[in-house]
Amino acid sequence: MELENVLLIGGSGFVGGWIASCLSERGVRVTIPTRHRDNTKKLIMLPMVSMIEANVHDSLTLAALMQGQDAVINLVGILHDSDSRLPYGKGFAAAHSELPGKIIAAMRQSGVRRLAHMSALQASIKGPSEYLRSKGEGEALVRAAMPDLDITIFRPSVIFGPDDAFLNMFAKLIRLFPILPLGGGAARFQPVYVGDVARAFADCLSDCSTVGQTYDLGGPEIYTLREMVEYTAQLVGKSPRIIDLGTGGWAYLQAGLLWLLPNPPLSPDNLRSMEVDSVTDGSHDYPGWQPTALEAIAPTYLSATEMTQIRLDRFRYRAGR
Repeated sequence: MELENVLLIGGSGFVGGWIASCLSERGVRVTIPTRHRDNTKKLIMLPMVSMIEANVHDSLTLAALMQGQDAVINLVGILHDSDSRLPYGKGFAAAHSELPGKIIAAMRQSGVRRLAHMSALQASIKGPSEYLRSKGEGEALVRAAMPDLDITIFRPSVIFGPDDAFLNMFAKLIRLFPILPLGGGAARFQPVYVGDVARAFADCLSDCSTVGQTYDLGGPEIYTLREMVEYTAQLVGKSPRIIDLGTGGWAYLQAGLLWLLPNPPLSPDNLRSMEVDSVTDGSHDYPGWQPTALEAIAPTYLSATEMTQIRLDRFRYRAGR
């Protein structure tokens, strides 16, 4: 399938910027709907990328955005919802389950057949957290549309890379506090590089063999949360005292207090998500999947020494040396 136009829903976020850049480099025109165009200046500068102020949760607006598109990518996701309830709150419902249903309906209405959908590793309607249950519901809705539409689903573990909200968050906390209480330290992750995720999304749109498939995206190694925090501390040149709170009452007390912050680094629902390891068994890897190691990328944006060298290299390049 030859692509000329792609609608990138949720494209103003961390992963979306990488996918937009990847598609732009391939000469694909990318349309990214956003509530606030002025907050996306980095993306506005990309060639072939158009930012349009629009509310994608409005069905009529969504159908209008589909006109003239060859494919749709849905990346919309949130990590926190202040409206906590069973099976999940209103925020999770709107982002993870209701929106995919609206996207499917708009695609059918507009005649667009190709969709790449971002789910999450261990997403399940029976998952331990509101996040995983709502992601599972959305994934189920998308999968149910596979007989009518050409769909590929991706289920990544935690995604890392420059400007990520994961390792950078821990780096900030480590720089601020000599003592770091840590809930869920034994939880296991398989962190995957954002550049690898972006290429998988961009590649699949033109690859008919990926239609109807669901792929797990994990990195080459598995780490506990504590191991990743310790590695981050090493990169930023700090030696905090890490106090493992486990997964019991103290961990949930900490998460509950942090949840009250404007941009919470942790919530009780995040802890519940960590009850299941965010790792793959390798049986549903993307074709030809050769993920980049955490150790090859993290130092380039976390290590003070590496960052200084990168800046010096840029100055030398500009000076012609």
